[in-house]
Amino acid sequence: MPKVLLVDDEPDIVELLKYNLEREGFAVSTALNGRDALKVAKAERPDLIVLDIMMPGMDGVEVCNQLRQLPEFKRTLITFLTARSEDYSQIAGFDAGADDYITKPVRPKVFVSKVKALIKRSGADRADGQVLETNGVRVDLEKVTVQVGGQEMHLPKKEFELLVLLMSKPGKVFKRDEIYSQVWGNDLFVGDRTIDVHIRKLREKIGDDRIRTVKGIGYTFEA
Repeated sequence: MPKVLLVDDEPDIVELLKYNLEREGFAVSTALNGRDALKVAKAERPDLIVLDIMMPGMDGVEVCNQLRQLPEFKRTLITFLTARSEDYSQIAGFDAGADDYITKPVRPKVFVSKVKALIKRSGADRADGQVLETNGVRVDLEKVTVQVGGQEMHLPKKEFELLVLLMSKPGKVFKRDEIYSQVWGNDLFVGDRTIDVHIRKLREKIGDDRIRTVKGIGYTFEA
């Protein structure tokens, strides 16, 4: 039974989303502020954390930042609930280490379908024991680790999945719609800048020379 932590300072929203998730078989815990969210997350170790961005005291971005500093939450799915402009939400969320975002107001059925899609894709594109190694980058899909020049680093979930996709066929140009489909799924709504933000973060970590932009088409991993 997948465990979900809902965090929002509006009790009515929390109760509505919790009710709909529990009807679908999810185990749901809740928090109404950032500090309580940290405590509940550490105690419950959820599979997915849904964070409202705008909360008094400690906002969702800060909560996400603090969770990502803890080894046990390096791979936990984190998505934001936000009523802010799309571009700001994506950049702030992805910089903090979020995997995705959901825009308010959200209909319960749509919300549940997005949660299901996130959980379903959490283990996508991994093969037990498989190792990808190209151009000084080594990815162990079973252990979910990345090494660049022999030095291990931690990547957020979506960055990891994007890297795995690009490295699965070095030299191939992956079109943007193919990347969306393989990494985020056709049933998830993501903004136009989602891929660009993730590519930028990946380049900062593994080097600019390993991922090449093919203007107007997509991206390729240099062999």
